Parts: sequence; C-alpha cells; structure tokens
Amino acid sequence: MTSPSDPQFACGMMWFRRDLRLRDNKALFFALQKCKKLHAVFILDKDILSALPAYDRRVEFILESLDALDQAIKAASGQAQSGLIVQFASSVEAVPRLAIELGVDGVFANHDDEPQSLDRDAKIRGALAQKGIHFETHKDHVIFERSEVMTLSGTSYGVFTPYKNAWLKKIQSKDITNHDASKNHGRFSPRPTSLRTPIPTLEHMGFQETNLKTLLFPTGEHGAQQLLRDFEPRLGQYKDTRDFPAIKGPSYLSTHLRFGTVSIRQLVTLSWQASQDGNLGASTWLSELIWRDFYHQILHHHPRVVKGAFKPEYDRIQWESGSKAKKLFQAWCMGETGYPLVDAAMKQINQTGYMHNRLRMVVASFLVKDLGIDWKWGETYFATHLNDFDLAANNGGWQWASSSGCDAQPYFRIFNPITQSEKFDSDAKFIKKYLPQFKNWPSKALHAPWQAVPKGETLAGIQLGKDYPMPIVDHAQARESTLKRYAVIKNRI
Repeated sequence: MTSPSDPQFACGMMWFRRDLRLRDNKALFFALQKCKKLHAVFILDKDILSALPAYDRRVEFILESLDALDQAIKAASGQAQSGLIVQFASSVEAVPRLAIELGVDGVFANHDDEPQSLDRDAKIRGALAQKGIHFETHKDHVIFERSEVMTLSGTSYGVFTPYKNAWLKKIQSKDITNHDASKNHGRFSPRPTSLRTPIPTLEHMGFQETNLKTLLFPTGEHGAQQLLRDFEPRLGQYKDTRDFPAIKGPSYLSTHLRFGTVSIRQLVTLSWQASQDGNLGASTWLSELIWRDFYHQILHHHPRVVKGAFKPEYDRIQWESGSKAKKLFQAWCMGETGYPLVDAAMKQINQTGYMHNRLRMVVASFLVKDLGIDWKWGETYFATHLNDFDLAANNGGWQWASSSGCDAQPYFRIFNPITQSEKFDSDAKFIKKYLPQFKNWPSKALHAPWQAVPKGETLAGIQLGKDYPMPIVDHAQARESTLKRYAVIKNRI
C-alpha cells in the first residue's frame, strides 16, 4: 500500500511561469512531493513576447533570472546534468509536446489568472488530458485569490477597506506557510541530451540588450533576497518615507513579485508579524500587499475591466481625440509637459522601467484630468514600459486615477502637479536627478518654473520655451474642463 508521502507519479514536469524561484514555491513543493523524478521547464512564450518592443528590460530580467534558477536547480539536486529546460516557443504547443517527449505522468504549475493565461491553460489542459497526462495548478502569486475573500452576501468586494478588514480577519499562519521542498531536491531529473541546450539569447529571440546591467538592479531569487535584506531595516519607516521619490523608502521588490523571484508569503509573513507588534511601517506595507490581492480578485470577478471601466457609466466620457490628443499624449510620454515633477517621473520610467508609486498617481491624474486623455492610453504605455507590469494592478491603478474603477478617487479629486511637487519633492532632488539641466536652479523655483522666470528670459542657462517647454496646459483651466467632461457621470449619479 502506498503511503501519502510516496510519489504518485513516476515522472513529472514543473512548468515555471511567474514563479522563478526554488524557495517557497507551492507548485514545485507538490511536484517534488508527488513525483519520483521531476523535470523543470520554462517556455519563453512567443505568443506573449511577440507583442513586446525589441528593447524590453523585462525580457533581460527574465533571462538573467532563468540562468540563476538553472544554476540553483543544478546545485540543489547535486547533478550537473539537471537544470532548466528552456525553449523559445508557443506554450500551447510546447508544453504538451515536452510532456510527451519527457514521458511525464503529470504537469505542475502555479495559477495565472489573467484572461489570456486562463485561455492558454485551458487549451493545454485539454491537450494533456487527451494523452492521459495529469495537469495540476496551485495558488502561489497572492495570499487569497478568486473567491476566497467574499462579502457576507457571497459577492465580491468592490471597496478596498472592507476587503482589507475581511482579509485580515481571515488570514492565519497556515496561509503563509513556507513550502520548503529542499528535502526532495534530489528528485530533479537529469535532462535528456537533446534538451540540454543553452538558454536562448536576446538576439536569438529578436530582442536587444538593454541598460538593465548599468542600472545595477539585482535579478533572480538571490537578487530578491538581497533587496529584502536591504529593506528590512527600513520597514519601520515605510509609512513616513514611501511618498517621497528622492528618499530610499520603497522595497523595490515589485518586479520580483511580478516574476515570482520572491514569495508573496515570505513578504506577508514579515509585514504581518511586524504589524501585530505595532510596527506602523509594516502595517502600511502590508496594506500595499493586500491591494495586490484586491486587484487580482477584481480581475477574476470582473474580467471586463481589461477592456473598459469597472463602472460602465464612465465609458461614456468623451476624451480628447485627433491630432490634439496625440500631441498632448506624446508630450506626456516624453516628459515634455512643462511640469517638472511630471516630466521627471516620465523620464524615470523611460530610462529605468521603474516609477515611484506616488509619481504613478501624479502622472496618471495629469494625463487623464489635466490633458483629458483616455486612461487606457496611459495604461497601455505603462504596460509597455514598466518592469513590474502586472495586468491586475496596472489596470486597477489607472482606473483608480481616472475615477472609473473600484474604490476609485472621486472624479472631482484632481492632483495639482505643483502642490504635489512642493509636498513630496520640496528640495527638487528628484526633479534635478531626471532633469539635470536644472541642476543650478533654485529648488523652490522648480515646482512651477514659469512662475519664477518669464518666457524668453534665462536663468542658470535655461530659457523657458526653448531649453525646457512652457506648460502645455494651465492646471486651473484644465481642472474646469475635467469637471465639465465628467459631468456626464455626475448627472447620472
């Protein structure tokens, strides 16, 4: 008789996706527990990569993290011929093909609840089932998913605070248990000779080398732990520092969370335990992690948000269009709006693929409520340029800024880019970092330079209207236009 701890499958396949780590990986834990021997696979999916620009830091981040994971598997298994099987192909075709070629009885993966991913998994599940191959997936990317946190009436939450309260009431130690699979690492199987090919290069897949290395951004599971160790001593100050882009306040772990080089359970364990001890910084950070769960359950219950507003009535808003909209949008994209904090933030994302969270709100509000541009344009731009792009969080954030989403800011709340600059970058340190032409300017003059120097005059080598643009819109006038634009909603409430 087989005991519960004995393997159920002679041979299995772990399909890594957005979970590029050995530590506390739930699907890997069960795969190593249930399979006598296990192959590790990652597919550089052509169906996803084909839509990306040739210059994309995320692809380079993935490749470096795959190399680290490959080395980690070899070291953990003690077998130089084990490691990661990596192919540049369509997952729908490659996963069933590899499962058959490797002779596996079961394929294991972690959940991916994005609509495109669900469709992909359904096709793969069907193809595997036709061959009698077991397909098993597990929750790993969030703490609570899908319908695990619901209202008393059995519906999904649409407001964050009640969701957060229910989340905190529900969580127990078992929800953040570390799934340590190290005792079974010896079950990683040597790769067949035909599949011991090197990890595809950027050039092979049609991509270019980026500036990721010069940014000194740590990659892979080791890089995530390095960032976490750096953040832990700062956790207590997170509440006080997180809104100031010139201060080292954030954890900088968002990209690692996106690609699963760190476990969300590890981060919640740290923040939850510290918050219970009265650490206000930890409580604030925990709230940010709960927002991730919140947006993922919104995407699960309301997949329509991918194409339109959570509040459908907001789809009636008439946004700027034609050549005027394109010109305004281009100025926003390039950081040439004439508002230094907005422009510095856009320079940051263009140069690094990262943008501080406070600034994400500022530039989103500016695009939608100062320029009158459809929030979906900004959502798409972020989706293309952010290293940490996550569909649920990005969509939720843009709908929040445009007032069209769940628990969004009121439509009449319009961030003033000048006062935001004065409050959160008072010494203009962040502005001067990304707009270095202003390095010799008085800091106080940089929040609204046109108020300090008339057009045509020069200060410290900068002539407004020539060396740096005048504001492309007047904020006060834009605010009035936005209130009129949103009247179509007000009149229906």
